Amino acid sequence: MSLAELTTLADAIRREVRKAIVGQDALIEQLLVAMVAGGHVLMEGPPGTAKTFLANSFASALGLDFGRIQFTPDLLPGDILGSNLFNFQTSQFTLTRGPIFCELLLADEINRTPPKTQAALLEAMQERRVTLDGETLPLPARFMVVATQNPIENQGVYPLPEAQLDRFLFKLLVPYPDEAEEARIVAAYSQKHGPQRPADVGVTAVADAGTLTAASGALDQVTVAEDITAYVVRLVRATRSHGELAVGASPRAAVLLAGAARARAALEGRAYVLPDDVKALAVPVLRHRLTLTPAAEIEGRDLEALVTELVEATEAPR
Repeated sequence: MSLAELTTLADAIRREVRKAIVGQDALIEQLLVAMVAGGHVLMEGPPGTAKTFLANSFASALGLDFGRIQFTPDLLPGDILGSNLFNFQTSQFTLTRGPIFCELLLADEINRTPPKTQAALLEAMQERRVTLDGETLPLPARFMVVATQNPIENQGVYPLPEAQLDRFLFKLLVPYPDEAEEARIVAAYSQKHGPQRPADVGVTAVADAGTLTAASGALDQVTVAEDITAYVVRLVRATRSHGELAVGASPRAAVLLAGAARARAALEGRAYVLPDDVKALAVPVLRHRLTLTPAAEIEGRDLEALVTELVEATEAPR
């Protein structure tokens, strides 16, 4: 797929998703970058901001097999991965695959389940495969996790461990719509009854797994110059020596940031990465990988503002 064909496909996906989602253009754009880059996304926002509906609409526009897991405190790893069940008719164990065997998985309220169950996603997110009773089973090549969490409630939630957070390409903050957008939402949906589905508002598939594989292949046409690579490395390494950060970003963060910058350039039809691509994606790539020192937390330091300061302080190539 050429870069021109990729930008045409991206425009078609945006149009379909916007049939269901009012506003949230930045979120749609970052989901597209994650899809092309082959990364996973964690969305955090208050209830009722259409996080689930956005993920469902995105999957519908991409033509992907959509799966959803509602994470609860009593969920077990087998409820996600599946298990071998004994078949009394054949006297043999039969593999029953769990909901993780799909192309786009919505992990809804992922922080409501204990770490033991959260860890069931680690291998799937990193290697796109799962291991059941010693047998390794591949997941679809286009496997993507879109997880959601609610930042308001503190009771009955289990914060994601750093090892799992590091496997997400982006952490996206879902804001409330502005007044005009909220008026459009109320006008569009207040008179509808029952659960809302993307198909009800005309969202149709404009791609399939093969098309998306070709779209990711278009990244081979995008060059990352040595000075851009050095810029990414300097920026990530700066997080490890910052006095207000107890934990900085990992080498995986640098790899993913460079890959996401390539995807952003490709979506804009460019065969080269600009420093602006790195700057635009630095906050969503780094915000969930950094930990403030206790002193910085007491002072009320904001991680997003700190990352922005690091971006401004790190010399970019010209």
